[in-house]
Amino acid sequence: MSTRQEANTFIITREDRSFDPVTLMSEGLAIGRAPDSELNLNHPTVSRLHAGIRKLGGRFYIFHLSPSNSTTLNGNLVHEKAALADGDVLQIGPFFLFIDYQESALSIRVRYQTTVRVGEVEQPTASQQPSSEVPPSGDAVGADSQADAAAATGGVDADEGALDVFWEKRKREAGKVTRPSPLRPRQPAPKLGKARFNWKPTRDLERPWPFSIFTWGVVVVGLLSVVAAFSYTSAFSPAPVSNAHARASLNTSPAVAREPNANSCTTCHTMRTNMETNCASCHQTNGFAATVTAPHQAAGVGCLSCHAEHRGADFRPGIASLSADFQKGARFDETCAGCHNDANAKLYNGRRVFTPHGGTFGYPVVNGQWKWEGIDKEAWEQKPDELKQLVANWPVASADEGGRRSAQFHALHLYRVRTTGGLAGTAEGEVSCSTCHKSYGVSLDRETPRTTCAACHNGKTDTQTGRALIAADKANCTSCHVQHVLDKRHWNPSLLAAARDQ
Repeated sequence: MSTRQEANTFIITREDRSFDPVTLMSEGLAIGRAPDSELNLNHPTVSRLHAGIRKLGGRFYIFHLSPSNSTTLNGNLVHEKAALADGDVLQIGPFFLFIDYQESALSIRVRYQTTVRVGEVEQPTASQQPSSEVPPSGDAVGADSQADAAAATGGVDADEGALDVFWEKRKREAGKVTRPSPLRPRQPAPKLGKARFNWKPTRDLERPWPFSIFTWGVVVVGLLSVVAAFSYTSAFSPAPVSNAHARASLNTSPAVAREPNANSCTTCHTMRTNMETNCASCHQTNGFAATVTAPHQAAGVGCLSCHAEHRGADFRPGIASLSADFQKGARFDETCAGCHNDANAKLYNGRRVFTPHGGTFGYPVVNGQWKWEGIDKEAWEQKPDELKQLVANWPVASADEGGRRSAQFHALHLYRVRTTGGLAGTAEGEVSCSTCHKSYGVSLDRETPRTTCAACHNGKTDTQTGRALIAADKANCTSCHVQHVLDKRHWNPSLLAAARDQ
């Protein structure tokens, strides 16, 4: 059977307060001391969720929900639930609730009397209650009203489970619900009147834990933590740090860090600053600066996205983003080609990235339109004045935005770049226009550059081991896309001709 019922109508009249009558639409009326109760009765003898009224089969029922305080109906103790009849009087603490059926609604008139004690069967006198509302006293009223209700509804046994579930949920929502304990007996039923008891456990009956136990516990844990940290610095890491971060001296020239890390944990892991800030702060020297390009900043990509640690002593974080096959511990999804891949479904600040240049070496002209965005402003400022002047004198440099990008692209390839891979060039062995284009003018050859890009922008050999870091037939992304634009070592000396005389 479904436990879902329509909302019932309750008309509340508070004679104990100067309030106008209030009409409530609710599936059930919660009565108690809790501020969020539908009918709030604020008194110490009223429980937080004391009782509830709910309609079933055309008849309203009162449910006693408090394990420590009593509810009476016409002077009789309500143990679990009882049917309400027109003219009934409920007593909860010092509050009297006069019941009146008004068509499909239930009218409840609340009166407060401080001289009345719960359970002593003291009903309001005729002077306190209009004669038309004075109910017959004693057991007869409760028995007759409950018998009439049972006869009208056929009993509530069929829906007792649904009602129990409803009020148990309301108890949980009420927050603090009193739980039974050895000092709060529930059987037999609570006594009435002055003999009533309401015990709660107190601190004087409990033996508190000695404070010294907590003190010595903190001391022991602290000593064990210190011993573990000093005896084995890698105890809390997945693997040792790389040799580059374990050395006590710098062995690269120019240096890429301000000072050696010497296997220190707190150089990277600190309480006040994050690891990205610590990495960028340490890697700031005259020959190298850990910068992040604007597109990567916008995508939320930082140092840790490309350079991982705790992958073993022989792991080299500096080249991890270039190849996942060169060393053990490198992951393909942390490399340039793995991140910029159609198969990568990860979002970077809400945007996806895809395989660049259609999976080939990229000549940035599509259907005669330049797709290359040009050199980043920060990177352009690092270029020599001779290159900047070459761009300024380019015929179409100032024609439009595409002309500016075309000038930068061609100037970069014509300025001190050696020919390689059997490509033709100038008498000095440098790249010229005919190195990439076989025809000019209206019929400008744009197909040959696509095939000649791979002659220079492919493969990479590791200078430390002499092994291929990037296979010869694979694109070397960093030959065009420079991440650390302030790194003075990123140009391969074998691709640059000697400096020209000024």
